[in-house]
Amino acid sequence: MRSLGRKSIQASLQPRDLMAEKRLKGVWTAQVVTLFPEAFPGTLGLSLTGRALKDGLWQLETVPLREFGDGKHRNVDDTPAGGGAGMVLRPDVMASALDAAQSRLPGAPLLYLSPRGKPFTQARARALAEGPGMTLICGRFEGLDQRVIDAYEIEEVSLGDFVLTGGEIAAQALIDASVRLIPRVLGNQESVEEESFSHGLLEHPQYTKPAVWNGRAIPEILLSGHHAKITDWQRVQAERLTKERRPDLWRAYLRAQNRDPDEDQEL
Repeated sequence: MRSLGRKSIQASLQPRDLMAEKRLKGVWTAQVVTLFPEAFPGTLGLSLTGRALKDGLWQLETVPLREFGDGKHRNVDDTPAGGGAGMVLRPDVMASALDAAQSRLPGAPLLYLSPRGKPFTQARARALAEGPGMTLICGRFEGLDQRVIDAYEIEEVSLGDFVLTGGEIAAQALIDASVRLIPRVLGNQESVEEESFSHGLLEHPQYTKPAVWNGRAIPEILLSGHHAKITDWQRVQAERLTKERRPDLWRAYLRAQNRDPDEDQEL
């Protein structure tokens, strides 16, 4: 196991040694089972998440899959049963890694980054942030043997309808989405409450100085100082954007508001 927390976060071209410190008890923990532990913390070591990592508000541990590999060469994969291209991660190797991970973080959900998984949502990130942490499995090659997925009741999650070469980038995105919801990580709880998906809608447009840029002015309502009207304008804009860009979210929002999902409201 390799862990990171309460240490200086600096950019480096060298693979980061994540084993330098003892595990912090009672702290929200992200464990990552990966063939490339050197990929972490990556962007998670920067900005607000990196500062929170250094301050011990959460901790990151890697479980190097190769260490559980079979034989002299630490093999972790084999050819797919039934034929086909590529290789498949072996269930016995993955099971050994998961047993080690669960012994350190019992009760945490097991998530496998997979394009066939259930879409990851803000609601799922919020639920994960409220728990003890999570163990993420980064796939490689043609994926993971289905038997270990079934045996460990692993939850498959997807970040979108596309395929990556491995799960490490997706794991960092999922961790970031969850960690930023942990109290004190962002420092301003209002920013969490007002962003996209917080009320079932996409976020309204944002503006800042200068008041006029390249002939484009900030909407006058935002400079009026009339907070009630500004709030109404922001809500209307959020509804308009959601209806235009995410009809699935729009229908869900209407249902939550006890409104007809098929209504054709002019926004």
